[in-house]
Amino acid sequence: MRRLFVVGLLALAALLAACRPMPGKPALPATTGQPPLDSIGTPRLPLPRVTPATIAVAASTSPALIPERAPATGVHPTLADFWDGRARFAVDVEDTGLPMGESETVVLSNGELWSYVHASQRSAGVVDSCGAPVDFPGCVVIYRSVDGGRSFALSEQPACLIPCRQCPCEADVDHTVQQQYPRVYFDGARMSMVYEYLGRVMLRTSTDGLAWSAPEHVADSVIWNLWYRDCPAAERIGEHPFAPFNYECLRGGPPSVFATDGVVHVFMAQGQNPGAMGCFKRPSDAAGAPFVACDNNPLFVGAEKYGPLDETGAPANPFFDFRTISSAELQALGDGADRRYYMLYEGVRGPAAGDPGDTQFGLGLARSLTDRIDGPWEKFPGNPLLVDLPGNIGLGHADLVVLDGRTYLYTSLDGVTRSRLVLVWE
Repeated sequence: MRRLFVVGLLALAALLAACRPMPGKPALPATTGQPPLDSIGTPRLPLPRVTPATIAVAASTSPALIPERAPATGVHPTLADFWDGRARFAVDVEDTGLPMGESETVVLSNGELWSYVHASQRSAGVVDSCGAPVDFPGCVVIYRSVDGGRSFALSEQPACLIPCRQCPCEADVDHTVQQQYPRVYFDGARMSMVYEYLGRVMLRTSTDGLAWSAPEHVADSVIWNLWYRDCPAAERIGEHPFAPFNYECLRGGPPSVFATDGVVHVFMAQGQNPGAMGCFKRPSDAAGAPFVACDNNPLFVGAEKYGPLDETGAPANPFFDFRTISSAELQALGDGADRRYYMLYEGVRGPAAGDPGDTQFGLGLARSLTDRIDGPWEKFPGNPLLVDLPGNIGLGHADLVVLDGRTYLYTSLDGVTRSRLVLVWE
């Protein structure tokens, strides 16, 4: 009897093993614009400095949300001009007072700017709605600017923007310990916010940018192993020469959100080594409905290989987005069939030999090949932008704003301060 029991267990184990998906990362189609594997990167040119333009701010005690403004095409350069070599970025404010690592800025009806970031007691003295100090990385807060986006500041007694449902706060319910890398988009009726919580992408909505709905888990996002469930090729995690192999599938990480034509799209990382930009969607008025994969998912893929093992500077630039692609920042340019979507994104190459974690970061640019946001995309041949590898952790969390028709970009060039850049004609 005992022998039959053991034989049965072995048979069951063999059956379970046979049912488990095969591990490994299948090859993904290369994205248009991806440099060949034998590429050697060249150094980025130093960025020029320019004097900030004067931006009017109206006096108002009740600023309101407004849809994102379009750049003044033909008057001031756009990302389309940058792509075609007619424009470049220049630094007009060295230190904006924003946290180095991220920002997500919107312009209000009176010219005031709000920038959504995550912060903690350690980084900015933040407490939750119950008065308890917030652990790192922290919750969403708003930095405000009343001088046309030159400088930003928190309130004197900063607290989490989203109050907890009860006191004390509960991490798994309120997410106060990690409302990380928030992104927002206002479509004229509602503002959507996405953020990362423990690798998962969470969504909330608001009508005024201040009071928010309960969180919603987007597209079953998480990081997992194949024994939990299978995943498509784009979400598989391949091997990295200098990073441990702890998980096999990824859908999540630093997200973004964009609404167009009555559809809300949420963007997030898919897979690693190489990484890809994932896209999931649902109707804007279908709160609570499941998100489904976009028609062309993933939108684009990172470098196929890590590149030269002993290089972490400019020669390795073509491989800046090998490990992970995430943190999208989108802008639509043009009308009708001529409309194109431009996306800034963070590319992470991962650690170098002996590093304890990711140490190589870059800023990438991509563009839709058609007027559809969920169609095929191409990558900018001159990636990465602004600075060479190894970059810094704030560089890829880019933040686009249009003021008086000009295109501005908030990012960190040095890993210490967050600067403002402006597109200027070549």
